[in-house]
Amino acid sequence: MSKRRYLIVIEGNGQANYSAYSPDIPAVAATGPTQEDGEREMREAIAFHLDGLALDGEPAPEPRSTASYAVVDVA
Repeated sequence: MSKRRYLIVIEGNGQANYSAYSPDIPAVAATGPTQEDGEREMREAIAFHLDGLALDGEPAPEPRSTASYAVVDVA
């Protein structure tokens, strides 16, 4: 068994629910009341999805996404 690293994007405004997704696995999303919960749920959803692919004899998608931040001056 090998390990793969998938980007998880977490969105939320800090006041309510957070949602998470991975650009490399478009069929998978998760939510949680906190950022940490959303991330944990997404990790579990990815693992569940990849287990299902393996049971069906399908390969896991290759991780391709990366992320960075742009730091800019704002007036």
